[in-house]
Amino acid sequence: MHVQLVNAAGGLKEVKVGFSWTTFFFGFFPALFRGDLKWAAIMFVAATAVGVFTLGFGAWLPGIIFSFMYNKMYVKELLEKGYRPANVQDQASLQKAGIVAAFEAVPRT
Repeated sequence: MHVQLVNAAGGLKEVKVGFSWTTFFFGFFPALFRGDLKWAAIMFVAATAVGVFTLGFGAWLPGIIFSFMYNKMYVKELLEKGYRPANVQDQASLQKAGIVAAFEAVPRT
């Protein structure tokens, strides 16, 4: 499910809510390409740390765990940066996913 978020300057971002298949297959690279350097570094360090302790066999485990969490964390950080749901349907989708409690939707122009 995709939702659109807008900021006060009119910037629009379309983000996915739910399981992150890109994180599942590509690890920290989706976060890196989105410009989310903090989470890209955290994912890289986690995969490296687990890989070192398991001689490389467990390096995929953090990727699976982050696949379930990353999109939700990314949306929450965008909301903290001033983005809001673009319309009522997007707000309802975020509420259903447990990401937001209640926001006033910003009408699209």
